[in-house]
Amino acid sequence: MAQTYLNYINGEWVPSGTGAVFPSINPARTQEILGYFQKSDAADTKHAIEVAASAFPAWSQTSAPSRGEFLYKLIQLLDAHREDLAETITREVGKTLKEARGEVNKTIASMKQLTGEVTRLSGQTLPSFDEQVFAYTVREPIGVFAIIAPWNFPLGIGLWKIVPAILAGNTVVFKPASNTSLISVKLVELLAESGVPAGVVNLVTGPGAVIGEELTRNPLIKGISFTGSSEVGLDLGKAVGARGGKIQAEMGGKNPAIIMPDADVDLAIDCIVTSGFLDNGQRCTGTSRVLVLPEVAEEVKAKLIARAKSLKIGDGFDPESNNGPLADKNQLDTYLHYVQKALEEGATLECGGKQLTDGELQNGYFVAPTVFTNVTPQMTIAQEEIFGPVIAVIEVESFEHAMQVANQVEFGLSSTIFTNDLHRAFQFVRGIQSGVTHVNMPSTHFESHYPFGGKKISGLGPREQGESALDFYVELKTVYIRP
Repeated sequence: MAQTYLNYINGEWVPSGTGAVFPSINPARTQEILGYFQKSDAADTKHAIEVAASAFPAWSQTSAPSRGEFLYKLIQLLDAHREDLAETITREVGKTLKEARGEVNKTIASMKQLTGEVTRLSGQTLPSFDEQVFAYTVREPIGVFAIIAPWNFPLGIGLWKIVPAILAGNTVVFKPASNTSLISVKLVELLAESGVPAGVVNLVTGPGAVIGEELTRNPLIKGISFTGSSEVGLDLGKAVGARGGKIQAEMGGKNPAIIMPDADVDLAIDCIVTSGFLDNGQRCTGTSRVLVLPEVAEEVKAKLIARAKSLKIGDGFDPESNNGPLADKNQLDTYLHYVQKALEEGATLECGGKQLTDGELQNGYFVAPTVFTNVTPQMTIAQEEIFGPVIAVIEVESFEHAMQVANQVEFGLSSTIFTNDLHRAFQFVRGIQSGVTHVNMPSTHFESHYPFGGKKISGLGPREQGESALDFYVELKTVYIRP
């Protein structure tokens, strides 16, 4: 019998008032239940918010360096539990163990970066026009923040939202994605063990619509940091902004890769496979559109199709697997919907495009890496985020045409170009409408000491990570003193 896990409120593990639970399942073996979790409602959420609000005064008045002490222990705990965390991610998300270990490594790197930020909550000291006045600015905590994390990087994104919030002196109500509740419980267990005081971090699991409504409308919630779809993020932004709250939303992408005639095509294919196919393309920064010029179009298509066909799909614990299953039934249905839509609109399916059900794959959400050619910029698969292992190859006439097509979407998260022409590379960097961009690299590459976020409908509010990590969670106060 699978274990039943509880909410974490005011330093204690407590059941929901509803008495109801829901399962988290292994997407590679859907008959395997990983645990049961609290199906919380608005009352549970309101209780967590009130607890967080009660904890705020004492925590916010604790010195910033003292608030950061827990982080050193947290890094040690993440390192000590890295294999268990990776295995849990593989079981619950479906990604390969190699990819899961990569997420743990990236999380630890991000936490190490944040250890210095708590002593850099700096302001400004500027001269006043009045020689008798001393003036300066300080950055202060705000109150209770809601953290709404996604399922694709549940450990990494959960922590790189929660930790900056509490380092800045705020308190938190954490709502994880329901299908990654187990890794989220483990995340909170480590925060508690690292010494975060009761009430500073609170966990509520359950349906997003019910919990999200309370988080959105409750005036004690001063801001929401959200990662997920653009549709939900934009709606959150409107609702929270209407009552004067803050919103930080990292949302979808439809990320282009331009391959120029002078590019190293093999390097380009390696990078596109990494960013577009591995982890089943379930990354907001993943490449989903390949824009290729006529001189190299046939070579690119042939090599990309061959690589897609060569990838091994299987259980994430199989060291030979390049990809595990999609995360859940909803992701499978979304993938199949867009495949059918592309066929109806006249794109050519070169490989993939189906669920895999042979042998050990029959009980999971496995799909084949998919390549479409003869895609036009107006087609649905060239405009909408799929969040699956689907790459649309679009042939363009020139660099200028490629730039036009690359920017001809609502999204603006990540991008990349493959070229050996330095002048062309800088033209691309200046003209591309994305918050993160690359040259001769996968569109998924990121480093935690640089800010991360998107333009257009890919991002709202201050950037995450890097020196910007705490910006969303503080307010600036200007002080004038006449001694």
